[in-house]
Amino acid sequence: MNLGQWIGLIAILLSLYILWQIREVLLLMFAAVVLATTLNRLAKRFQRFGMKRGFAVLLAVAIFFAVIAGFFWLIVPPFAQQFQELTNQVPKGFERFNSWLDTLRTYIPKQLLPYIPDINSLIQQVQPIVNRLLGNSFAFVSGSLEVVLKILLVLVLTGMILADPVAYRKVFVRLFPSFYRRRVDGILDKCEVSLEGWITGAFIAILVVGLMSLIGLSILHVKAALALAVLAGFLNLIPNLGPTISVIPAIAIAFLDEPWKAVAVLILYFFIQQAESNFITPIVMAQQVSLLPAVTLIAQLFFVTFFGFLGLFLALPLTVVAKIWLQEVLIKDVLDEWGNNHKKETELVMVPESLGADDNWTAENPDINRQRRIDDDILQKED
Repeated sequence: MNLGQWIGLIAILLSLYILWQIREVLLLMFAAVVLATTLNRLAKRFQRFGMKRGFAVLLAVAIFFAVIAGFFWLIVPPFAQQFQELTNQVPKGFERFNSWLDTLRTYIPKQLLPYIPDINSLIQQVQPIVNRLLGNSFAFVSGSLEVVLKILLVLVLTGMILADPVAYRKVFVRLFPSFYRRRVDGILDKCEVSLEGWITGAFIAILVVGLMSLIGLSILHVKAALALAVLAGFLNLIPNLGPTISVIPAIAIAFLDEPWKAVAVLILYFFIQQAESNFITPIVMAQQVSLLPAVTLIAQLFFVTFFGFLGLFLALPLTVVAKIWLQEVLIKDVLDEWGNNHKKETELVMVPESLGADDNWTAENPDINRQRRIDDDILQKED
C-alpha cells in the first residue's frame, strides 16, 4: 500500500469511529426523518385535494399533535386514578395475605412452621430495595429530562426537514459520486415507499389490536378498558416485547376487582398476541413490507444491544431502510454485476475473430460486414 492508500484507510477508520461515537444522535436524526416522511406523505395527500403546500403541512402537523394529545388524555387520567387506588389496596392486600398465613399455620405441622414466610420478614427484605429506588430518584428525574430533550430535538429536526425536504435530500445525494447520484435518488424513492408501507401496516395493526383489546376488556368489565386498549395498540409498535409490556397494567387493574379477572385478562391478551403474531402482522406486513419474522427478531436484538430502547422502538423502520440499501447497492449493483462486464467483452471479441478468418468471404457477404460494424460500435460503447 502506498501513502495515499494508507491515508484513505485511516480516514475510513476515523470516520467509522466518529459515526460510532455519535450513533445516538444519528438515531435521533433517523427518527426525525421517519416522522417527517410520514407527515410529508400525509401533506401530499392533502395537496391532491387542491390544498396549498403550507396549509397541508400545518394540517398534517396539527393532526399529529392532536393524536399525541388524545393519547395522553386517554391514558394518563385513568391510570393516575387506578394507580392511586392501587396504592390504597396494596396495604390491604398485605393484611389479607398475613391473615391467610396465620390461618395456614393452624393447619400445618409444627415442624414446618419455620419454613412458612412471615410478612414482616418479607417487608424487611424489600426495604433495602425500596430505599435504593428512592435514592435513585435524582437519576430518574435527570433521565426523564434527557428523554424530554431528545423528544424536543426530534420534533425540531422534523419541523426543519418538513419545511423543505427537497433541499435536505439534495444535500444527502451530493455526498455520493456524480455518476451514482441518480441511482441514490431512486433508492431514496424506494425507501420512502417502503416506510409508507410500514407505517400503513403498523397503523392497521394498531387499530385491530386496540379494537380487540377494547372488546375483550369491556366484556370482562375491567376498569379503564379504553385506556388499556389504546396502550395495547400503541405498544404493538414494538413487536414481541410491546404486547408483553401492555399486559402488566391490565393485570394490575383487573386484580383490583377480582383475582379471577387478572387470570382472564392474561388469557385474553395471550389470544390477542397469538392472533396478532400469526394472522394480523403476517397478512398486513406481507402486503406492505416483506420482512421475515426471524429477521425482525434479529434486528430487534441488534438495535436494542447497540442503541438501547430507542433502537428497539425504531428497529422495524431501520430494518426496512437497511434492507432496501443492501438489496439495491450490495446485491444488485455489486454482487449481481460481478464479472458480467468481463463476460460481455469476451463474447463480443470472440464473434468477430471467428467471422474474420477469410476476408474475401466476408467481402462477398455484406451482412457479415454490417454485423462487424455493429459489434465494433458495441465494443466502443462498452469501453
